[in-house]
Amino acid sequence: MSSSILDVESLGKTVADATGSLTILHDVTFSVTSGETLAIVGASGSGKSTLLGLLAGLDLPTSGAVRLMGQDLFALNEDQRAALRGRHVGFVFQSFQLVGHLTALENVMLPLELRGEAERIRERAIDMLQRVGLGARLNHYPRTLSGGEQQRVALARAFVTRPDILFADEPTGSLDTSTGEAVIALMFELNHDAGSTLVLVTHDRSVAARCNRILTIDAGRVASDEWMATEV
Repeated sequence: MSSSILDVESLGKTVADATGSLTILHDVTFSVTSGETLAIVGASGSGKSTLLGLLAGLDLPTSGAVRLMGQDLFALNEDQRAALRGRHVGFVFQSFQLVGHLTALENVMLPLELRGEAERIRERAIDMLQRVGLGARLNHYPRTLSGGEQQRVALARAFVTRPDILFADEPTGSLDTSTGEAVIALMFELNHDAGSTLVLVTHDRSVAARCNRILTIDAGRVASDEWMATEV
């Protein structure tokens, strides 16, 4: 039986604004089991990207709790949360977030180096770049790569550590339709092969439909939590 990898309890987020305060998330509660693929969908401004940041411990809530890999994220300090992410989490962002002064190969090696790994990290990074079709782009810098190629580097970087859970925030948002479809297909293939849990924020319902489950956020609340009939 699959075990829970992520537990969210009564999560809330309020920020200051010109009127005094703005509540972005209200009492959000759900769990994700190991190996699941979950899409978080909702209109622009619904709070879905804020939620993803909280799930990864990149932001702090006003109320509630998140347990990742059994750890209470907000009982940890910033360094401890970063260490937990380094051991267990991969990220893919809309804006790629590659390090501009590093080559594609160096970008993919970086999370292995940050984890203190030394065994075959260059070979492992090369293998991942070849897997995403960039074996001929190892020494290219991000500025010389297309958007689709940059996102493929980001996928290689995310999966080279074989993360327990991958957080993806609008991974096709900066790509044209055909390139985005190819990147999404590759992401799901890599995720399946790695056996990772996937939590994906997207505005694209066709992308969301590839997941086991769709969580819809509306005005900061869980509006629906739908299990798909079959895995795509």
